[in-house]
Amino acid sequence: MRGARWLVDSLRAKLPFDKSLGQHFLVNDDLIQRAVELGEVTESDHVLEVGPGPGVLTEALLEVGCRVTAIEIDPVAAEHLRGAFAPELKTEQLVLIEGDALVVQWPDDVDKMVANIPYQISSPLIEHLTRYLRNPRTSALESVVLLVQEEFAERLVMEYESDVGSLGMTAALDWDCEIEDKIGPHHFSPNPKVNSRYVTLEAHHEDWPCDVRLVRQMIHQCFGERRKKLRTTLKRSPRRINRVSGWHSARWKVAYGAHTDDERMESRPEELELDDWISLAVSFTESSMES
Repeated sequence: MRGARWLVDSLRAKLPFDKSLGQHFLVNDDLIQRAVELGEVTESDHVLEVGPGPGVLTEALLEVGCRVTAIEIDPVAAEHLRGAFAPELKTEQLVLIEGDALVVQWPDDVDKMVANIPYQISSPLIEHLTRYLRNPRTSALESVVLLVQEEFAERLVMEYESDVGSLGMTAALDWDCEIEDKIGPHHFSPNPKVNSRYVTLEAHHEDWPCDVRLVRQMIHQCFGERRKKLRTTLKRSPRRINRVSGWHSARWKVAYGAHTDDERMESRPEELELDDWISLAVSFTESSMES
């Protein structure tokens, strides 16, 4: 292996630092290997990597013998990867897709994702991962390892009471999320101003007794005005309620009206556990059908 420092320096010679792309590259080989260990990557896996940059994690994954599909948005970094990993690209152990990971088509047979992602796409990437997981054509994905900003990691796993919000609550509908190793700024080039953390996501495939899209919309709407009681925030139908099969603003009005005296409506969103949101969504669904 050439190692992280060689790969980063090689890219640096071609690419000036672009803050807008979140280009802080991990240069500690042991910590890079830690991502592979957390993902329990084996040679039989097909791993998706988002934002490979210089290829430090790409190299560690390829050493295991697995197949890797890497999605890189920066054309200079993509050209660097084509040079650094020419043999693996030729044998198709590595497939490089140049483009935006939130836009381009992902392979249908990905088993795992292991990635040091650009921090600014952390939240939309979780949503994209969840849509991929729920797609009936992509049933292989089971686990994810991401390197993210520490604050984001804490909100994703709802580490503290103050971290309870729509991000962690909606992620919990599909994933068991755990916070892992802390990584200080000095392990990156250039140094970011914040700590980073590895997080792991394991798909739990829970079969909820209601449309999960309805639960998501209720959670997002209520946490959008988290200081208000549910009685206030749920009075209006979610903006995209028509995207939930069978739902529209008139049906929502009926469901809301049936909960005028429901004590749960006096709660604020952070006071509800995930099971409470499920129960409320079931209640909204059943009451709207009875009318």
